[in-house]
Amino acid sequence: MAEQRLSGELAIVTGSDSGIGQATAIAFAREGADVIVTYLHDRKGAERTAGEIEGAGRKAAAFQLDQRDSKNVQRFFQEVKSTMGVPTVLVNNAGIDALGKPVKDMTDADWDDVIRTNLSGPFYCCREFIRGIDGTGRHGTIINITSVHQEIPRAGASGYDASKGGLRNLTTTLALELAEKNINVNNIAPGMVLTPMNQSAVEDPEVLKRQVQSIPMKRAAKPEEIAHVAVFLASEQARYIHGATIFVDGALMLFQGQGA
Repeated sequence: MAEQRLSGELAIVTGSDSGIGQATAIAFAREGADVIVTYLHDRKGAERTAGEIEGAGRKAAAFQLDQRDSKNVQRFFQEVKSTMGVPTVLVNNAGIDALGKPVKDMTDADWDDVIRTNLSGPFYCCREFIRGIDGTGRHGTIINITSVHQEIPRAGASGYDASKGGLRNLTTTLALELAEKNINVNNIAPGMVLTPMNQSAVEDPEVLKRQVQSIPMKRAAKPEEIAHVAVFLASEQARYIHGATIFVDGALMLFQGQGA
């Protein structure tokens, strides 16, 4: 059996009831980590993830987490510590997509929901994670799941684009603050991934064919392809990667400006 790169780690993967989070949680378990699964609404999805983790021979626990609420996040971390121990890896994956509304049509509630979910929530989780592991002597890893849209804006996606750009800058700021504290922090910025966030493309081959035309590799990623990068960033092999964004996008970022 190959050496397990995450043996001895306790990881939190937010939004691991489906998609990238689910694939990452399972991949972590297969590499030797115990994993905390979180969900907002899909309890059954979270339980399926936990079952896969346990099937890989690792410990799992599923928690409902509304990361928009800082008090909820604090209680969650306290419960994790009391039941499972101090987490050593945090993957901020939970998030919501753009609404497709121009700014003039957005309500305060529209803006607040995406910013609180995609930016404030990861901030709260990072803060509690750092407070928990600082001073323990353990190495820590934070991986924030951003998006190619931290760099590439889309009309109708102001809240999403702002939240992902903000998360990118939160990561780089944390990298400076944590450089001497034995805590690595990096971003993974996926392009198009076949998850429930792209359900229309998952269900309709014609929609998928149209949407991948701007991707030089002419295909979307599978969630497992993002998970493999997360495993690497959480492993000892990536200790000198700090404050970076790893784009996993089939060269989509290189397509911008082609034909201009």
